[in-house]
Amino acid sequence: MQQQATRAHLRQLQLGKQEHPLRGTVLAEVHARPYESLQGPLRLSHVALVTGPDGALVEAEHRHLAELCRLHGVEPPSLEASHFSRDLGPFRLRWERHQEFSTYTFFCRGVEREPFSEPAIQLLPAEWLAGLPGQLLVATHLVLEQRGRPPRELRELESFFVAESLAGSEVARGAARAFTDFRLHEDGFSRFLVEDQGLAPRQAGRLVQRLLEVETYRLMALLAFPLARQIGPEMARLEQRLEALTSRLLESRRLDDDQQLLQSLSALAARVEQLMAQSSFRLSAAQAYDQLIQHRIERLREQRIHDLQTMGNFLERRMAPAMRTCASVAQRLEGLARRVARTANLLRTRVDVALEAQNRDLLSAMNQRTQLQLRLQETVEGLSVVVLSYYAIGLLSYVARGAKEAGLLTLSLDIGLGVAVPLVLGGMWIGIRRLRRRLSG
Repeated sequence: MQQQATRAHLRQLQLGKQEHPLRGTVLAEVHARPYESLQGPLRLSHVALVTGPDGALVEAEHRHLAELCRLHGVEPPSLEASHFSRDLGPFRLRWERHQEFSTYTFFCRGVEREPFSEPAIQLLPAEWLAGLPGQLLVATHLVLEQRGRPPRELRELESFFVAESLAGSEVARGAARAFTDFRLHEDGFSRFLVEDQGLAPRQAGRLVQRLLEVETYRLMALLAFPLARQIGPEMARLEQRLEALTSRLLESRRLDDDQQLLQSLSALAARVEQLMAQSSFRLSAAQAYDQLIQHRIERLREQRIHDLQTMGNFLERRMAPAMRTCASVAQRLEGLARRVARTANLLRTRVDVALEAQNRDLLSAMNQRTQLQLRLQETVEGLSVVVLSYYAIGLLSYVARGAKEAGLLTLSLDIGLGVAVPLVLGGMWIGIRRLRRRLSG
């Protein structure tokens, strides 16, 4: 106890606050989903349900798992767990939560003469299976036969699988043979048959896990194919609209026409962005799943059995065209978005230049009008000086006559008014200029 306390104290002294808060999480991630240790004869059923990328069904999954664990007297996983593997008595359960789907694998010992006649999923309560959260996408049975059993002939294999779709190979460097047809059978499940020819328990677990992942990722990747086919025709129509708008852009010479084109391009860009928002996650996920499939197939290390097609060859011929279609649609959509943005920027630049020229002409016209108004104002000011001086001299004439009659003015009336005219004009001109400066200042 003292030694353990000393080690803990040393760890705290050496690391302390310098240890990253996510250090334990990232170190544990690579050990989060260990392979099972398996040995034939063994049969298993594997289902994958799409739960969505937002984790809305996390609590529902936990409640459902806890219910099954309580039925068999086993402690359920924590709410934060993403992996759970436990022996429940009649069968073993393995559960994994991924980003957008969860998998449930049920193992049980023993294989009947007909390997798929009594699948492991029959040991589960029907009510519990019916209440699994999510949408069922993957359902497959896998049988791992006992080591030492004579290899099955092709005719016997064709009784379990569809002959024209049968694929198989030696895997794990010849330690096993695996067969499938990648088809749904009468019970709604696909099938895998594995013949053990020298697998170690951990090696068998890795092989089974890879086969199940190939089937799961195959269907998850193909979810994007219907979407790609759906948006393909609309994307072609959008490309044609862009071509037509670009042609109109070359022919347009009026600002009003350019503004209408810009509105049309903005609507086109909005629709393209909407398509990208609806499809980008699914299409990018398809590429990621396809890469995982290629990696799992490569790790199987397949070797051909006579003239039988390998699983890798089957998927390359049947699945690769769909994945290339999805990749092509994603690339076309991104290219269309770039072309729409580039065309809109060009048109927006042209509209801005035209508006600037229009504003410049408008300012020039306003400047000319201002100068004209200034000249008119100066003319009006001159006329105002004359008019006001005329009335002022008229008033002064009355004053002068009165003063003459009263004997107050000895100077001739005409001479006095003649002398007053330039003085009045000058005074009026000075007064009006001061008034204008005061008002403008």
